[in-house]
Order: sequence, then C-alpha cells, then structure tokens
Amino acid sequence: MAEGAGDLAALGREYAELKPVVDQIAEWDRLQADLAEAEAMLSDPEMKALADEELPALRARLPEAEKALQLSLLPRDAADARPAILEIRPGTGGEEAALFAGDLARMYQRYAEARGWRWEVIEEQATELGGLKELVVRIEGENVFARLKFESGVHRVQRVPETESGGRIHTSAATVAVLPEAEAVDIDIAPGDIRIDTMRSSGAGGQHVNTTDSAVRITHLPTGIVVTSSEKSQHRNREIAMNVLRARLYDMERQKAADARASDRRSQVGTGDRSERIRTYNFPQGRMTDHRIGLTLYRLDQIMGGDLDEIVDALTADAQAAQLAEMGA
Repeated sequence: MAEGAGDLAALGREYAELKPVVDQIAEWDRLQADLAEAEAMLSDPEMKALADEELPALRARLPEAEKALQLSLLPRDAADARPAILEIRPGTGGEEAALFAGDLARMYQRYAEARGWRWEVIEEQATELGGLKELVVRIEGENVFARLKFESGVHRVQRVPETESGGRIHTSAATVAVLPEAEAVDIDIAPGDIRIDTMRSSGAGGQHVNTTDSAVRITHLPTGIVVTSSEKSQHRNREIAMNVLRARLYDMERQKAADARASDRRSQVGTGDRSERIRTYNFPQGRMTDHRIGLTLYRLDQIMGGDLDEIVDALTADAQAAQLAEMGA
C-alpha cells in the first residue's frame, strides 16, 4: 500500500511538472490556428475588416507566447520542488552581525509564513542581546528551494548599531546558505564514515533546557562536516542531524557538478557561491541592492518584513535568461 502511495505521489509530481509545458504548447497551437484563420479571412471581402482588426493583437501576442514556451521547456532543477535547509550565521561585525543575522531570520520566517510554508527550527543559538550565533531551519512547502536558492551568500548591512552610542554607521555581515533537502537515495552515508556523540542540550546563554544528554552531534569523518540537533528527543535528533548532513553532502555534490559545467563563472545566481557578497541592506537610506543583477529597491522596511517576491522573481528571470542564452549559443 505504501509503495502504491509512493508511485501515486511520484506520478502527481511528474504531472505537475509537465502540465505547464503542455498548457504552453496548447496555447501556442491555439494562437497559430487563430493567426492562420485571420490571415485566411483577408481574402474574403466580407471578413477582411474583422481580420484587419484581429491580426495586430494576435501578432503582438506571438513573441510573448514564444518566450513562455521557451521558458517552460528550460531544463528544470531537480531540487526545485524539495524542502530546503536554511542556515544563517553572523559574519564580520561582532554583536551587530549577530543582531543582523536575527533580522534576516525574521525576514525569511515572515516570507515563509506569507507563502504558507512550514518553518521547523533544527538548531538555534542566540546571543544575550537577541542576536543569533547560528540558526538552522527546515522549510517545507510548495517550490521552497526554487524560491530560496538564490539567497545563498554573504548579506551585508550598513546601519547605526543598537550597541553604538556615537551614531556612526557600521558595516557588518551575515552568511546565508540554502540547501535542498536530500533523500536517502541521493546520498549514501556509510556507517563507518560518521561519529555520533550525545551531549546535554543547552539554550540561549548556555542555560540547560533539560537534564538529559539528548542533543546529538554527528561528524562526517571524510569531509569534517559537523551537524548538531538539540531537540528533547535523542532519536528525533539523530534523524534531524542525518537529514541536515545529507543536505550538506548533496549540496557539495551539486556544487561540484555546477563547477564542472560552468566554464564561465559570470553568474553565481545559479550556483549560490557561499563566499560571494550578494546583497547590501542600507538602513539610513532605506535601500536594498542585489549586486548580482544590479537591482536596487528603496523599500527596505517591507523587504525586512518578508516582502521578497520582487527580488526572487528578478533573480529567477535573470537565471532563466542566462539559460536561454546558453541554449542559443
């Protein structure tokens, strides 16, 4: 029964992926048929006036239909429909960087809530002033990775810190990584390649959440990747930590494949280079600039409140244009 349900789910996903393509082909066919019919009407004196009226609109729709069909035929990222692991950590800037990391976390959480996604905290370490030392979250919903994958990189903030009494503008940064959740079939982790340690769960400021050694730390020996999970259930922590480890290893494989394919590293939009400064948030000017595509918006309050669709749509369109250019090359 479970296998049948899995087959149905797979068929459902395949149908959802193919339907937009089929719809665009049908729209293209309808437009071509309407054009042919209108052009044939030109030779009929009684219908010529109607054809002259319809043809400009039909011809104007043709380039839009062609582009929509091309976009629907672009190779899809197999991970686009997957849940995502979002990781946020402070960069340069001390406590101000930790506070900014917390601001970014709230921004993404509000965006997730607005889209009806599920937000599940895996690991969170807060500072005494309310900033973040680290946040790892699993986000599940429709096209989560597709909408968030361009957020990976260094986010820079320019503002007067709450900790600054002189009113000077400081620059600090936080790093964001968005990883597609991996399935067990994607990454095979040999038991001998990991070391699992249990330890006491601790909350913000080092205070103990409970008295049992329930937190789990998994070290992947070949790569040195360390993953922790601090829920109250040790069994659940093992499961969560293994999921995050798979996601990180899967992301490494995707990065290697992307690097091998990319002879021109012009666009990091598609590869999500972790070391790249991708965006600046300038609070005094209320300005956000995405450096990859030269997009500047003067509505920082709304963006920090989770209104990210305009940015995500622009980055997606840029990535699609690059794909189209590669196909035409």
